[in-house]
Amino acid sequence: MIRIEMNRVGGDYGFEARDANGHIITTDTSPESGGTNFGVRPMQMLLMALGGCSGIDVVMILKKQRQELTGFKMDISGEREKGKEPALWTKVHVVFELQGNVEPAKAERACELSMVKYCSVAETLRRAGAEITWEVRVTA
Repeated sequence: MIRIEMNRVGGDYGFEARDANGHIITTDTSPESGGTNFGVRPMQMLLMALGGCSGIDVVMILKKQRQELTGFKMDISGEREKGKEPALWTKVHVVFELQGNVEPAKAERACELSMVKYCSVAETLRRAGAEITWEVRVTA
């Protein structure tokens, strides 16, 4: 079983989350909702988790294919439901920007495998109704 410890440490809505290894993330709500920008909004953290999960997958797959990845960046954007509480993600778009001696077809396949087969966060978002799209850019 995984455990996360949450402690309120900043203003009314600022929390610190700590995992079993001592890693810490801070969360907060928007200033419009009474927050103070103490930390990441929880729904934004879902998109960050998608990037982390998929990024790990893509690097692992490309390493197994002996591709020489020298740089990797992702740009993740999303749209949430309007006028609903809770407001779930409805659309998420990921741009994978890979640098190095990487065959474009292998990069495309690695990203597809992550987004469709391996990334648990992508599957969680999909099951909640989000449409996830992506594109892959490879530069030397």
